[in-house]
Amino acid sequence: MQQNNGLDKSQMISFAVLCLVLFGFMFYFQNKQSKEEEVKAQQQKTEQVKNAVKQTQASNINPNVTPNAIQTANLANNELKLEFSSLGGQVSKVELLKYKAYDRKSDRADLPLYLITKNNSNYGFQFKDKTGKVINTKDLVFSPTVNGNAVTLTANYNGAVIQFIYTLLDKYTVDFKVRSQGLAKVTSDTKADFIWDYSVRNLEKGRAQEQSHSEFSYAFNNYKDYDYDGRTTMEEEKETLNWIGVKQQFFSSVIEAKNGFTHSKGNQESIEEGEYLKKLNYEGFVQMTGSELNQDFTWYFLPLDLPLLKSYDKNFDEILPLGWSFIGWMNRGFFMPMYNLIASWGIASGWVIFILTIIVKLILSPIMYKQHKLSAMMKVIRPEIDEANAKFKDADPMKKQQATMEIYRKAGVNQMAGCLPALVQIPIFYALFRFFPNFIDLRGQGFWFAKDLTAYDDLIKLPFKIPFLGDHLSVFALACTVVILIYTVMTSGNMQQPQQEGMPNMKVLMYIFPVTFLFFLNTSASGLSWYYFISNAINILIILVIKYVILDEKKIHAQIQANKEKPKTEGKFQKKMREMMDKAQQQQSAVEQQKNKKK
Repeated sequence: MQQNNGLDKSQMISFAVLCLVLFGFMFYFQNKQSKEEEVKAQQQKTEQVKNAVKQTQASNINPNVTPNAIQTANLANNELKLEFSSLGGQVSKVELLKYKAYDRKSDRADLPLYLITKNNSNYGFQFKDKTGKVINTKDLVFSPTVNGNAVTLTANYNGAVIQFIYTLLDKYTVDFKVRSQGLAKVTSDTKADFIWDYSVRNLEKGRAQEQSHSEFSYAFNNYKDYDYDGRTTMEEEKETLNWIGVKQQFFSSVIEAKNGFTHSKGNQESIEEGEYLKKLNYEGFVQMTGSELNQDFTWYFLPLDLPLLKSYDKNFDEILPLGWSFIGWMNRGFFMPMYNLIASWGIASGWVIFILTIIVKLILSPIMYKQHKLSAMMKVIRPEIDEANAKFKDADPMKKQQATMEIYRKAGVNQMAGCLPALVQIPIFYALFRFFPNFIDLRGQGFWFAKDLTAYDDLIKLPFKIPFLGDHLSVFALACTVVILIYTVMTSGNMQQPQQEGMPNMKVLMYIFPVTFLFFLNTSASGLSWYYFISNAINILIILVIKYVILDEKKIHAQIQANKEKPKTEGKFQKKMREMMDKAQQQQSAVEQQKNKKK
């Protein structure tokens, strides 16, 4: 029977030609439009808005408020531009000046980036007056006064005065103080219910990806513990939350309570189409002092930039979903610093990923060498395996397996060693799965036809939708799928066919995997597809070099023969496997003897 032992020289040439065709295809379809000029850093001084109060229509906001009665006030610094509404005394608009939002029409990130606008955020403090009537500050009309970088909004309710004082601090921070006077005459409540409704705006190209990254995030236990919640309902009845935030793919709106939120609960639901991705509702209690609403809060409207998040020392860096434990360590301790180091050389992001891939491959090369040496050894002993399979063709499958393991043992071949590269690459794959769609330094960075390496490339647009693929085909994902198929063909030659009836054909499963991988990569970050295209292309080159340059089958055969002459001591794993097989054999023999007695 002819075995597939890898690629011959003609196949090597075919692979090289295929790679050239793929690269040519990429360059041919490269976007010919000139690269946009880099946005110049605007060194704006803090705007001292003293006469920023203006009228706005109240219709479609609250039907109980007279039109033209709502006023707005504005504050800005170099990073944020804020608007405050007199209806509810809320932050009604937040623009991040150093970032842009994705525009479907131009297929570029060239729109102003608003985290809050068009009433997608609505919050207030709710309590009951002494008659039992529910009062919520978001329904009250405040009067705004601007003084430097602070806005004071004042409302009156039955003789009580409620003030919201917002002070725009450096960068992305807004101090928020709540003060009341005379409220104790109106209510007997000792705590107020903070209610926050927030609809996440679609800011990125990949809707499904951004939607999956939008969820609650919060810290408790004096900022030491962090959690995020993507479930339909969120319940933290027993914890005191230090801050609660709505996390998006690259940005987050967070409110911190100096005395914490208690009895927190919330819910969220996805929005399938339109301007918004998810609708989230949060509710938590804050303490009142002698029935007066005097509490200190802080708003943060943050880009999820790791150094910035760490600078606050409030566990904000955990908002960035880089993975737990070792996975997160790889991203924080290796991939991000290595990317930044290479990027500091002034090269394009796509080539940074290219160099990063090579570095990872160099680190893993000793493991890959052992894997391919094992593959070569298994190729050498293949005739003996085939002979044993033929000898025990009609025998008990257990005996056949024992004979096979004995051949491996005498030849000094450890089958488990072949699993090591796969086990090592699983955490790397998951780390990169977290890295590419969450690393803000890659956001908006284009490479060839991919306009944003944190989103999919859709150079090939389809006039219809394919289930699980969508209405496009990613060229990077297609190229990655092709090289994975080639790699699979090259590495499956030494895989044994299933010896027992009813067992799945592993070779067939290996060929199916790359195709299913296409469905996953087609809507994922193009940076991830580009990385794995390079990674698997390098794998193929490494196999060819190891096979035709480094490994000598004659030497390997001689080594195996030498191994057979040496006395063998069983390892713990081999001994345990043999004992398990012996025990299974004994049990099977006992069952057969009982059957024979009954006959």
